[in-house]
Amino acid sequence: MKFGLAIMNDFPPGVTAADRVPMLREQVRAASAAGLDSVWVLQHYLGNMPTLQPLPLLSALAADAGQMYLGTNMFILPLRHPAGVAEEFATLDHITGGRAIAGFGLGYRENEFASFGVPMDERVSRFEESVAIVRALWSGERVTFRGEHFGIEDQRLSLTPVQPGGPKIWIGAGPHRTGARRAARLGDAWIIPPHETPERLRALLTVYREERSALGLGAPAEVVVRRELVLDDDAERARSIGVAARGALTRQYAAFNAPDQSAGYQHLRSDAAAEETADRSYLFTDPKGAVAALKELEAQGFTYVILRMQWFDLPQDRMLRTLELFRDHVHPAFAA
Repeated sequence: MKFGLAIMNDFPPGVTAADRVPMLREQVRAASAAGLDSVWVLQHYLGNMPTLQPLPLLSALAADAGQMYLGTNMFILPLRHPAGVAEEFATLDHITGGRAIAGFGLGYRENEFASFGVPMDERVSRFEESVAIVRALWSGERVTFRGEHFGIEDQRLSLTPVQPGGPKIWIGAGPHRTGARRAARLGDAWIIPPHETPERLRALLTVYREERSALGLGAPAEVVVRRELVLDDDAERARSIGVAARGALTRQYAAFNAPDQSAGYQHLRSDAAAEETADRSYLFTDPKGAVAALKELEAQGFTYVILRMQWFDLPQDRMLRTLELFRDHVHPAFAA
């Protein structure tokens, strides 16, 4: 099993993001030294938290990342023209020496779509056209595409990615059958959100695998899930720290509409729901408890876990302590 680190690139209101960049560099260097495989950043526009945009930030962190991959979780694809997206991710692929991963998502905040002039009811069709165009351009061949939203006539990408065929595309999709099938059809992997229970994950993976099999795509190279992580020698203290910090972020996110109305996003609707989600799905525990939970995911067939260890106002030293405990007491249990 491999692990990635999702770093915090959205900050509490009033924070000067420039002050946090050295801290992010420190986290990425520590993650690289700990043997993690990748680093991930999110994207939002026009929100209520200062947010560093993902592609410039990942480019700035590339030297700190060593041999880690750098990915977006998630880049809001329907808001952008796919030709620009293809060029920008190809640029990141060159800056990182062929270690970019394109995590693409639909987006869900109505204010973003309204401000960009993109109707919410077009986001799925725009997303699907965009994935097709980006993949075609990354091939290095001349591309003609005539779709409902985008048209390209006999054009070729100016910068062919380092990775043959371009970066892997990992799809962010909701934890439901429609999301599973979309991810199976369009992506090299599906990043499942962190809120789902092991029981629910089992059902979702069945749908995902059946869809890939029906399409003749075979097994994906990676089976990916996200998890939230706070480690402490005292499991109850870890739970208290995690619930408080993740809950503060949940309350900020709750100012916006949830991605959809499925059960997987109930944690955005109340403090009580968020705490229940933490107990069912998050890893706010001691190292022994984290190993047990991750071994359960491994037994279900997951090969890759993206871990977030910091939210909202959780201090830097607390995050680094979790990473240190993970390095020394959890990661060795999964070493090849």
